[in-house]
Amino acid sequence: MATSDQLLVVIDPVARRTDGESVRIAKDVLSAGATTKVCLPDDPEEFARALARRGSRRPVVIGDDRALARTVSLLHRQRELAQCVLSVVPVGALLSVSGSLGVPTGTVAAARAVLDGVERRLDLLVDDSDGVVLGALRIPPLEPEEPEDTDENALDGVARPWLRTCQTLVRTLTPSRPRPPAVAGPARLRVEVDGVTLIGLDQPVETLRVTPGRTGRADIEVHPASVGAAASPLRTTGRTVSVSGTDFRYRADATVSGPVRTRTWTVWEGAWGLTVPAGGTSQRKGS
Repeated sequence: MATSDQLLVVIDPVARRTDGESVRIAKDVLSAGATTKVCLPDDPEEFARALARRGSRRPVVIGDDRALARTVSLLHRQRELAQCVLSVVPVGALLSVSGSLGVPTGTVAAARAVLDGVERRLDLLVDDSDGVVLGALRIPPLEPEEPEDTDENALDGVARPWLRTCQTLVRTLTPSRPRPPAVAGPARLRVEVDGVTLIGLDQPVETLRVTPGRTGRADIEVHPASVGAAASPLRTTGRTVSVSGTDFRYRADATVSGPVRTRTWTVWEGAWGLTVPAGGTSQRKGS
């Protein structure tokens, strides 16, 4: 990819706050190799406006997995994702999705890949509420001891200072309550793949994991609940995955959503382009 491209560098506010040094290094590398316009949005609305006004500039996001997912979601909802080649310099604590997609997680290597890398077309999981999944979908959403990143707090890092002050005051004045367990246990869910039932409501489900593949089909793995000997996981591939039954929450990349009673995800083949190092496009790494 030519380094003569004009770049729109959008720096996520969480990255600026948590790792300003990495942000500075990324800016220096990008500015030395291309013509850049740098945007410093303070909230999601400014983030969206910066992307919408990019013109012919190639967008580069400096931030973590949440910033990357937010960018893809915005471009998808604007129906501009297919025509846009996106680049990311991962900065922050949540970088597993970026790494699984082939982006270096080191700041200098990632910035150089923006300048000298190649476009890689990737599949996307899109649900029936127009939400997107880049790396993995999981039900139930959380592992034991894993911190929760819900829809409500996913953008907490970009909330205005007065909002954070109010939240702190409310927490101070409200009596503390024990938090519910991160994992509620097996759920009774019906999982259908391309219209065919993979597991029904009569068999509780321990976990369900769905990841976009490389050929327009998703990889689906269901672990049924068991008593005594472990039940063998069910694995298959398909273009659509529908889940229904009791209220459930799900984790799409770094964000937890729900509860819902039904949701369907569909694979959009080659829906978006991501810049990765040259020679790193042969396969999608496991996520």
